[in-house]
Amino acid sequence: SANTKYKFAFLQKNGILLKEDRRKRDFYKIKKFFFRMTAAVNVYGYTIRKRSFTERARIRDMETGKAERMLTLYRLLSRGEVVSKSELAEQMGVDGRTIQRDIDDLRAYLANVSASSDLCPSIVYDRKRKGFLFDDSGEKMKGSQLLTVCKILLESRALVKEELEPILYKLIANCAPQTAQKQVLELIANERFHYLEPNHQMCLTGRLWEMGEAVKSQRYVRMEYRKLGGGGTVNRMVKPVGVMFSEFYFYLIAFIVREDECGGEKEPEYLSPAIYRLDRIVSYQVLDRHFSIPYRERFEEGEFRKRVQFMYGGELKRIVFEYSGPSLEAVLDRLPTAKVLEHTGDRCKIQAEVFGDGIDMWLRSQGDYVKVISKSVLKE
Repeated sequence: SANTKYKFAFLQKNGILLKEDRRKRDFYKIKKFFFRMTAAVNVYGYTIRKRSFTERARIRDMETGKAERMLTLYRLLSRGEVVSKSELAEQMGVDGRTIQRDIDDLRAYLANVSASSDLCPSIVYDRKRKGFLFDDSGEKMKGSQLLTVCKILLESRALVKEELEPILYKLIANCAPQTAQKQVLELIANERFHYLEPNHQMCLTGRLWEMGEAVKSQRYVRMEYRKLGGGGTVNRMVKPVGVMFSEFYFYLIAFIVREDECGGEKEPEYLSPAIYRLDRIVSYQVLDRHFSIPYRERFEEGEFRKRVQFMYGGELKRIVFEYSGPSLEAVLDRLPTAKVLEHTGDRCKIQAEVFGDGIDMWLRSQGDYVKVISKSVLKE
């Protein structure tokens, strides 16, 4: 009718005409009717044309080409390369404006992903290098940070080469800008070559993960454990509460549980947790049975770490000793719970809380610098 005006926009993607009026339904009915009769018809001065098979094939090729360009662009940028618009346009057989549109589309997508709290790099133009690149300074490590992590891994000597090398490779390849990767590899090359594996020669990352899952889901573990010094093996039923690392080895922290004849749980044998080296666990089974520990009574690895020496478990003790050595700082770092009670001349009176007998090994290693004043057992 004369009072109804339609405005249409032709979508090149799929050949559908969109109208900006509310009464779209009427127009779509007209279009559908005439499409059955002819390939083209004029409605209110606008031409509705049905796409030929050749045109639809050409559009599919264009869409496929765009997908290929976008993937190529992202691959080059993610590898840390500088993308020249003109070079990429020549390589893909398109003009520079097409590549610029692809860059804008990818930039918009990354901005939307970043808005949803995920870390994503942004695309920036570097005038010095005359090209586009990822600005991933907020997402990836700096060269100094990556070197620090690699040094810790190598110096810890916790893993066999079979497990260490893939970890180092993935860290360097994925966590640092390309400009820093080569330098980090050169700085750790000698240590990688002379790396000494632990004597147990066991792959532990899988076992470490399974024990961590048992801790998180609070599931009992039944295991056969090899005693220190060739003392045979023992079978244990435990409640795993933590996994820790200390001086070359990974450890499982767990409470020992005794089972009655009906398979139920009895009171634990010890009030303090036992410590098991993961590489000395001969075999283990994570059971479907669950235990429960109230949140306020949960095991805290950080607090336990402050009070354990050389991973020797036992009762919680308070020890007071006199120290006259050259480095008080080294003592306070070794014993995080240590407090200086008195400081007279070159002597310090120190108090610390520790688990087990590992502290005795350290005290003896200090020789005449240490004199024990008192030692008492605390209630946990």
